[in-house]
Amino acid sequence: MEHTPILLAWSGGKDCLLALQHLRADPRWQVVALLTTLNRSYRRVAMHGIQHDVLQAQADALGLPVLEVPIDWPGSNETYEQAQATALAEARMRWPGIRHCAFGDLFLQDVRDYRVRQLGRENWRAVFPLWGEDTARLARRFVGEGHRAVLCCVDTQQLDPAFCGRAFDSPLLDQLPPGTDPCGEHGEFHTLSYGGPLFGADLSLRRGESVLRDGRFQFTDFLLAPPA
Repeated sequence: MEHTPILLAWSGGKDCLLALQHLRADPRWQVVALLTTLNRSYRRVAMHGIQHDVLQAQADALGLPVLEVPIDWPGSNETYEQAQATALAEARMRWPGIRHCAFGDLFLQDVRDYRVRQLGRENWRAVFPLWGEDTARLARRFVGEGHRAVLCCVDTQQLDPAFCGRAFDSPLLDQLPPGTDPCGEHGEFHTLSYGGPLFGADLSLRRGESVLRDGRFQFTDFLLAPPA
């Protein structure tokens, strides 16, 4: 069977990592690059706050190039869509015939509809490998299969900021308050994946400072540890 080339929208977190695992197990697809939206000023992954060198280390460990979508922050939807259209045009030049992009979304229909419309305007198709999966089972599967991640951002209006910086593991899942989605699909938290079966080698990270931004979002920085 001939593989169809596909981009993967990459935030650096656990859901897009599981989407990558799903795509690599499906003979229909060949993931050729990670598509990542970056804050132009701070060179960090939008919303997750992951530093650019950590993003690049993830990509290297996964054996994939990064296709960057630089945006100003804050910025308008129109500016974001223009930046993404430019990146998609670059992808078509690098991988002729490519017309698919995958996302790790789980169940938010309005988000899915937006992505379908947005890509459709550029004659691309959106793919959702994890759509409809039970998030409690998915979170436990992530941990059980040996994937490794930490919480790098917490919405303090939905979750105690003390969760930020913690490992995404069984004790954390046991302690999430009722009503919190185990995968953070309502934006309760965001994660940084750094190791496990898909990585050529686990990233060596050290925890940096924690900062509250916009009076709401608690970010914990994770830095690449210097070589021993």
